[in-house]
Amino acid sequence: MTRTHTAPNRDDDARTTAPEHPREPDSPTDIRRPSWAFVLRKSIREFSTDQCPDLAASLTYYSVLALFPGLMAVFSLLGLVGQGDEAAGAVLSIIGSFAPQDTVDTVREPIEEIANSPAAGFAFVTGLVLAVWSASGYVGGFSRAMNRIYDVEEGRPFWKLKPLQLLVTVIAVASLAVAAVLLVVSGPVAKAIGDVIGLGDAALLAWSIGKWPVLAFIVVFLIALLYYTGPNVQQPRFRWISMGAVLAIVILVIASLGFAFYVANFSNYERTYGSLAGVIVFLLWLWIANMALLVGAEFDAELERGRQLQAGLPAEERIQLPLRDGTRIDKEAERHRKDLAKARDIRLEHSDDETR
Repeated sequence: MTRTHTAPNRDDDARTTAPEHPREPDSPTDIRRPSWAFVLRKSIREFSTDQCPDLAASLTYYSVLALFPGLMAVFSLLGLVGQGDEAAGAVLSIIGSFAPQDTVDTVREPIEEIANSPAAGFAFVTGLVLAVWSASGYVGGFSRAMNRIYDVEEGRPFWKLKPLQLLVTVIAVASLAVAAVLLVVSGPVAKAIGDVIGLGDAALLAWSIGKWPVLAFIVVFLIALLYYTGPNVQQPRFRWISMGAVLAIVILVIASLGFAFYVANFSNYERTYGSLAGVIVFLLWLWIANMALLVGAEFDAELERGRQLQAGLPAEERIQLPLRDGTRIDKEAERHRKDLAKARDIRLEHSDDETR
């Protein structure tokens, strides 16, 4: 997608449109069948046009940089309540339920080492802050990918954008810590409550089933948060459960199971890569996971386009959402104009009358 350095024209851009038009369908059931067909077809095409496989590859790089700092932050918080080891086992169990075994073997040792690392005093606080800062790099990379999907440039200045990315990272770390606590601590707590109210093991059975929808909601919420805060556009509203986030989770689970089956039965990574097979499989799985997230993001964007088209808004070329901030765009356009003027002066200074 070509980016041009021209001064932003808010009127021509038509991005002063209200975030949500009164005639836009509010519920998925209000969207007509032709609109749904257009949304699905456009999502597939834009996934290729926006070069999402390449974006997923760059996000895989940021995932590797952010993964272990993020886990360090989560386990540091859990270590304060003495649940680091149990949480590590729960995380490995979840990964093993849908990821290839080579992936589990690759991340087992570093996860266990992080979970067993001491956490106290100034070193703990410093390590936690650095871990959150490092993990926020993925959020930044995802924001750039979302800007590509919505066909906008990043206009938020650093002093606005970075705190937002850090806040999203902190929310993600806290949510994952809560999810880990639910997996580790909730069983004994549910049994104790059941004994008090006379339900006994029935309470434990009920929670062992009911905790999975809670965990699924946490994951969907985090993805929806990335979709909402990532692009430099004002979304109509924050949706706690985004349809694109649900789609991303479904695709991720299906793709992960298929990839695990392929690795276990048909691949020859161990013969090709030897001791690096686990690392290669892990990176491929991260790439697949990030592509699933981008599929969901494309679907959400095209769903908004479909809603606007059905409301009669001219969203054929661009989704009619106003920018969150155009400060950086204006400054970059001004710098570009100055560079052009200097370049023109140099050319005219060294050219004769015939070449001017």
